Amino acid sequence: MDSKSVIIIGSGFAGLAAASFMAKAGWKVTVIEKQTSPGGRAGQLKEAGFTFDRGPSFYWMPDVFERFFNQFGKKVSDYYQLERLDPSYRIYWNDGVNDIPASYEQLKNLFESIESGSAAKLDKYLKAAAYKYEVGMQKMVYKPGLSFFEFLDWQTISGVFKLQVFSSIRKEIAKHFQHPKLRQLLEFPVLFLGAMPQDTPALYSLMNYADIKGGTWYPKGGMYSVVQALYQLACELGVQFHFSETVISTTVLDHKVKTVVTDKNIYEPELVISSADYHFTDTKLYPERFRSYSDAYWDKKTMAPSCLLYYVGLNKKLKNAVHHSLFFDTSFEKHGNEIYKNPQWPEEPLFYVSIPSITDEAAAPAGCEAMVFLIPVAAGLVGDTEALREKYFQLILSRMEKHLGETIHDAVIFKKSYSVSDFSRDFNSFKGNAYGMANTLMQTAIFRPSCRSKKIKNLFFAGQLTVPGPGVPPCLISGEVAAREAVKSFK
Repeated sequence: MDSKSVIIIGSGFAGLAAASFMAKAGWKVTVIEKQTSPGGRAGQLKEAGFTFDRGPSFYWMPDVFERFFNQFGKKVSDYYQLERLDPSYRIYWNDGVNDIPASYEQLKNLFESIESGSAAKLDKYLKAAAYKYEVGMQKMVYKPGLSFFEFLDWQTISGVFKLQVFSSIRKEIAKHFQHPKLRQLLEFPVLFLGAMPQDTPALYSLMNYADIKGGTWYPKGGMYSVVQALYQLACELGVQFHFSETVISTTVLDHKVKTVVTDKNIYEPELVISSADYHFTDTKLYPERFRSYSDAYWDKKTMAPSCLLYYVGLNKKLKNAVHHSLFFDTSFEKHGNEIYKNPQWPEEPLFYVSIPSITDEAAAPAGCEAMVFLIPVAAGLVGDTEALREKYFQLILSRMEKHLGETIHDAVIFKKSYSVSDFSRDFNSFKGNAYGMANTLMQTAIFRPSCRSKKIKNLFFAGQLTVPGPGVPPCLISGEVAAREAVKSFK
């Protein structure tokens, strides 16, 4: 094939993945990115000697990353080094604390100490979750979701009841475990994925398998080292990157994108893959008559959370902290309802803290600590003023001090916040969401916004609002799926 040109809008995980697969297929690839560097929401903040991952900080599903690089004759270790964290993370309850060990046998002992008989039940639960992981993460998520018939193969049909797509993960967990701590421990991954556990298919117990069996890892240098690896691979394949350049509009002729107009250039590609916010691309970048979805369609969608983030530098080392901590010392149900059922700024939020400098000394100056606080909040909230952000910061810092038994307030020498309005401004994020669209049953696979435009023949989509869904591994897969479908369209 003669070298055809493709424009990829955005250089987050999905855009970087799509770029490499298009280049591998022989296309001339140009990535347009309005930020000054690659990564999108997974960018990096470096200030006052501290280094922070701006977005994702959990490295789960290492097999997905390895599979990605293997397709280019590479290994993860060619680009970055991984360290498995132990404990995987710590959970603070209102009446104590539990470290979640990397060792499965130790984890079973922990379960048994909380609820008699639960160790054997965990074996049974994870056996079913392993099947879902095998079929879900190694088969179903690589389908483009363009037709129901994609899923009519014998393994999927014969295993549909084992996949449990029509029952909720809350019910599945409740069948095995009675103690509220064990239930919350197993439910928490889906809270961050975008829905309440009672509204999330039990299929997503595969996340528990990824957590417990796959482990929690730290890429040396932080998650941004993964972005740098993807960027390096794309460059090695000949991909051209244009940073600090913003796509303004497109022209469409005969149901094909003919030009992509930026604030600096006009391009005439044979094909376009947008990994920018789907809603923004669909509503702003080409004439209204070519939209795939109406405003009413988007307004009905259940969005995964946005978040309120704080990047914090301390002038001391903490005595009793771990890399990842979850603060479940308030009502799990109440905060979940404030995100999904009755969207509002939470009264007593759960929150998460990452302290990469505990594992990686390069994240902070000597004797200092780099911390990222995250409060999940509903998408679409307004009023994230500096006063409101400061109120929440003082609230969660006081709670953390209480649990750690040491002061933190007087050690803060750097602080920067980021929330709903910032996501909207910097990433044209629909309703200021941070994670994408919730993985409810009616927003899974063929029920998600299509990876192929319904009205423009040479326009494709990748990222967290299309298939397969939110999260770093799914976004990598999304880029691969979009690239594969785009190449197929030209054969």
